[in-house]
Amino acid sequence: MRAITVQDRDAGIGGLTLTELPHPHAAENDVIVCVHAAGFTPGELTWPGTWTDRTGRDRTPSVPGHELSGVVTELGYGTTGLTVGQRVFGLADWARNGSLAEYTAVEARNLAPLPADVDHTTAAALPISGLTAWQGLFDHGRLTTGQTVLIHGAAGGVGSLAVQLAREVGARVFGTGRADDRGTALELGVDTFMDLHAERLEDIGEVDVVLDVIGGEILERSTALVRAGGTLVTIAEPVTVHPTDGRAVFFVVEPDRVRLADLAQRLREGRLKPIVGAVRPLQEAAAAFAPEKRTPGKTIIQVAEDE
Repeated sequence: MRAITVQDRDAGIGGLTLTELPHPHAAENDVIVCVHAAGFTPGELTWPGTWTDRTGRDRTPSVPGHELSGVVTELGYGTTGLTVGQRVFGLADWARNGSLAEYTAVEARNLAPLPADVDHTTAAALPISGLTAWQGLFDHGRLTTGQTVLIHGAAGGVGSLAVQLAREVGARVFGTGRADDRGTALELGVDTFMDLHAERLEDIGEVDVVLDVIGGEILERSTALVRAGGTLVTIAEPVTVHPTDGRAVFFVVEPDRVRLADLAQRLREGRLKPIVGAVRPLQEAAAAFAPEKRTPGKTIIQVAEDE
């Protein structure tokens, strides 16, 4: 099968190549998925799991990409809950070969059934961003109706879904980003948008929850905006500066079949819409990692044609 692989840690994006790999093996509780569409995170070439397995052993050549949508072609021993021929979407494991391949092995519990009226391209934009937005806002941030939330990167993959989810629960939403993100953020439903390059973050005032995807100086400055009893949530880096009288949480998104199914239902009902940017074929996946090639919305790699 064809797959995008990486072998040299020091080569960066230049080390990504389209190669031929053996068909994956379905271990116990695995399924093999024929990948129709896949998503990736630009920074994942720096993740330890891209290079080593869960025991710390080198596993190169590695296949990056962790979001996928496709069709089950094989069941491993003991696998339940899914069937051959079923449309699915979800997350490939962090420390195993990922989704930028024609076939990949995934733990069945990391996947959810994909409704027939949701296309694979849209579904592949949902798992990491959707689960991150939900877990950040509600599982960790404990956001409720009537509260205020500051969402950094409000027009990005995670931020755009977080804005929609926060609005649906009845929260007041502040969003940040670049100047050219303003229109998208306002269309998504932010009450107030702030250009991080031209406006003072501190002018927002205190909020109940901050959801950060940027890190660095923005993360540190955001701690002062958390009101007493509030929560700062970030996926960018461990927190070193904490709110004076609040909580700070750094987390890595976790697979959740039930929540994935819920997100897909929201999408079907028009209550949630991921922003899909460029759609590129597998042979162009390596080039799509380059910063200058990024476009607004989530870049999706189309591996196979939709049914």
